[in-house]
Amino acid sequence: MIKHRGTVESVTGKHISVRIVQTSACSACGARRLCNAAESKEKLIRVETSDTSSYRAGDEVLLTGSIGMGLAAVWWAYILPLLLLLLVLFFSVWVTSSEPAGALLALCVLAVYYGLLYANRKRWTNKFSFTIKHLN
Repeated sequence: MIKHRGTVESVTGKHISVRIVQTSACSACGARRLCNAAESKEKLIRVETSDTSSYRAGDEVLLTGSIGMGLAAVWWAYILPLLLLLLVLFFSVWVTSSEPAGALLALCVLAVYYGLLYANRKRWTNKFSFTIKHLN
């Protein structure tokens, strides 16, 4: 289970915006202040729920998602594009015998792939959604 603690930023209609702090794996290390590898980022997550009346700005909440959701996100965002890039690169170099042309074509296919992902982001929102509950 993927879990993130966060703070409600705003409640609008059926959507709740939650600010989370995503930390690197070494953030618990005692030497993190001396090391440049330790980092954290703030992210704003938008959660859709039918029960927005019990949430107010400033509330501490817990966002949860499934491991399968995380693995699917890694597949669609990193693994499949890499395989697509390599496949197009090797095939186009084999056909054209030109490495620059093959690299350019592979990058263009990758740009189209990410463009399609972006264009269908509303469809993906239903698959990749967090559930929210109050921290007591």
